[in-house]
Amino acid sequence: MTAPELPFTRTCPFAPPAEHVRLREEEPVARVTLSTGREVWALSRHADIRTMLTDPRFSTDRRHPGHPFHAPDLPRLERSRPSLIELDPPDHGPARRAVTGEFTVRRVAALGPRIQQVVDEHVDALLAGPRPVDLVQALALPVPSLIICDLLGVPYTDHDFFQDRTARMLRRTATNEQRFAAAQDLQRYLLDLVSGKAATPGDDLLSRQLARGGDLEDVVSLGFLLLVAGHETTANMISLGVLSLLEHPDQLAAIRADPTLTPKAVEELLRYFTIAELVVARVAVTDVEIGGVLIRAGEGVVTLGNAANRDPAAFPDGDRLDLTRGGRHHLSFGFGVHQCLGQNLARLELQIVFDTLLARVPGLRLATPVDRLPFKDDGAVYGLYELPVTW
Repeated sequence: MTAPELPFTRTCPFAPPAEHVRLREEEPVARVTLSTGREVWALSRHADIRTMLTDPRFSTDRRHPGHPFHAPDLPRLERSRPSLIELDPPDHGPARRAVTGEFTVRRVAALGPRIQQVVDEHVDALLAGPRPVDLVQALALPVPSLIICDLLGVPYTDHDFFQDRTARMLRRTATNEQRFAAAQDLQRYLLDLVSGKAATPGDDLLSRQLARGGDLEDVVSLGFLLLVAGHETTANMISLGVLSLLEHPDQLAAIRADPTLTPKAVEELLRYFTIAELVVARVAVTDVEIGGVLIRAGEGVVTLGNAANRDPAAFPDGDRLDLTRGGRHHLSFGFGVHQCLGQNLARLELQIVFDTLLARVPGLRLATPVDRLPFKDDGAVYGLYELPVTW
């Protein structure tokens, strides 16, 4: 009997798919079919997912034929080695340690003045321009794009190119071939960029990785990961976060009155939306029991992080947005050794954007009803295509 196909489209933009919630309550370790036709296990409880993500008997290597996102009909990217997020121990540890220093709390905090400058410049332009304005194009997308370009040494003048290729790669309705072609374009671009840095280094993360002895292909792979993840996820959280604040005026007023609440609000918004739900997947390399169910060697596992981040066992009244909750044990940055490398940067960017926008545009409001907003229901990373606002 074929396992039921797992839907990923949210019928309500502020809630997980109903089937995910049902699985969490009735069948937390369930056999499901992905839209690709591949049968896998789906975990939907917070504790089970944390257990799986810290168990070395599960592999993140997408070359494994049992991995949920293994695509045997596609070649590897030219000159491409496994990404950092595809490496298992013992290879993963040294590769991650080589770049971790770029994202420590102290190192990221030093970027604060530059982030503030970028945000202020874009809010200046927003206030000086016509109304209504699309906040995605005016603020949410350019801020993290500029910051990750600064960090990596990528020319921001190329942002249309890498944003377009990223969008194609992350569109669930695209074919494997279309996603591969977009990834190939981006990989070739970065290969040329990093080769140039090998000849003429700059003061940027990619040049520093080369100076430390990083292999050209490894640095290209790292740049690919950081460029894509470094702008797309944060951009979507900015737009969704602003929308939620505008839809909860009482909580918005509390943050305006006391900006020290913003860090808690950031954690709650990350939990509430869990935008990168499809990113975390594994394959069992030996038989493992999770939640009382035997997962056999070679079987793939996906995590329903949106449902897990509202698991009442971990977050009481989890369907309610509570900007004072501050539950940092959410799974929106993953968990275990593969926890998001850039989470400190994402948190700081979100905090600065929310504080600045709310302080400088006190009359901010939606210019389009919520039910007419174009949500990214076809995206592997959830968000908004547009967010028209006025004041």
